[in-house]
Amino acid sequence: MKRYAPKTPSLRHITVVDYRGLSSVAPYPGLLKKISKKSGRNHSGRITVRHQGGGNKKRYRMIDFRQNKKDIPGKVLSLEYDPFRTAFIALVRYHDGERRYILAPHGLNVNDSVITSEIAPFTPGNRMALHAIPPGTPVHNIELEPERGGSLIRSAGSYAEILGHDGRYTHLKLPSGEVRMVLSASFASIGPLSNPEHNLTTHGKAGKTRHRGVRPTVRGSVMNPRDHPYGGGEGRQSRGTRRPKDKWGKITGGVKTRRKNKWSNNLIISRRKKKKK
Repeated sequence: MKRYAPKTPSLRHITVVDYRGLSSVAPYPGLLKKISKKSGRNHSGRITVRHQGGGNKKRYRMIDFRQNKKDIPGKVLSLEYDPFRTAFIALVRYHDGERRYILAPHGLNVNDSVITSEIAPFTPGNRMALHAIPPGTPVHNIELEPERGGSLIRSAGSYAEILGHDGRYTHLKLPSGEVRMVLSASFASIGPLSNPEHNLTTHGKAGKTRHRGVRPTVRGSVMNPRDHPYGGGEGRQSRGTRRPKDKWGKITGGVKTRRKNKWSNNLIISRRKKKKK
């Protein structure tokens, strides 16, 4: 982590990730895509997601979550920052000349070799089927179904631990503590993801949050009665309702949101533990 001298009140508290380990190169133009900003509005201009808008301009890096170039070795050309995600990314040039961005695991360096294969060395960045990975190995970018592309464990510093193999399924322990089964034929990448210190970041001032496209959030207790269930009153008032509610009167605390008949319920061995109050 990087800290600043307290020359201003905001710099006294700012803590950012140290990017000196990344490559000082421009992003590869062939894998850049422009995404227009919607600021949380739908096709008719109505705000459907609040607290979005503004922010610095950025271009999307097209990430290869499938990594389906099997048995073709690749060389890491650079490690780069991605404004659309918390983990770092790596530009890989494969033996056939094609270049792709992949999620960079912790410990991957420039000029390292990566490969997707049924049997590969257990080094960070290599990708193989779950049934070929021994228990206790941390993995990321996990497929829920073969050839579908990784959809689990894609944020900074996260990883899932392989607990064991049982027939067609592999037991995985997720960062939340949940233990679930995934098809053993699905592919996953070796190692935890990069940038594990991301959760220690402190913005230090409101402007840093605005640069990220996040607009201010107004407390319900300072609104008018017509705008929020907690609004109105002289001075500071208690909530006045037995259970916490949002702006539209819907209960926000202690309500289960998972569907009872969801298809993956049978694949969950144990649910995540509840937070202690």
